[in-house]
Amino acid sequence: MEKIARYFPLAHGMPHVDDHRVLSEMVYMIRNRIQWKDAPEVYGPRKTLYNRFIRWSRSKTCSQG
Repeated sequence: MEKIARYFPLAHGMPHVDDHRVLSEMVYMIRNRIQWKDAPEVYGPRKTLYNRFIRWSRSKTCSQG
């Protein structure tokens, strides 16, 4: 986690959700081809997961290469 921590977004005035938990959920969702609306609540708010994924995708944090 320390090696990739610099890619995690900064908090924007709200309490920050655990990055490790969010990343684990993203991997789980993508690997199992599950829609964001069906995310297990154990990983946190679905909207947070989706918004974080979108933010990382747009910033090319999740890009390959």
